[in-house]
Amino acid sequence: MGRLRRFEDHRFVGTRDTMRVYDCDDDDQFAELESRVPALDGRNLFQTFGPDALAEAINRGFRPAGEAATSLN
Repeated sequence: MGRLRRFEDHRFVGTRDTMRVYDCDDDDQFAELESRVPALDGRNLFQTFGPDALAEAINRGFRPAGEAATSLN
């Protein structure tokens, strides 16, 4: 179980540039999120949720990172 610095108490962390939410308890998703930190850090593009739940992230328009991309056409 990994956590980003400054977000140690949050399981679900979103990125506003792609509107994806990452589950930090999922090793693959956390590794993907960690790889994006250098590009996003300092740009105020991280989002946490209260309550810290996937349903809340989806309610705010974020898509789960493990979900396949879908076309709107």
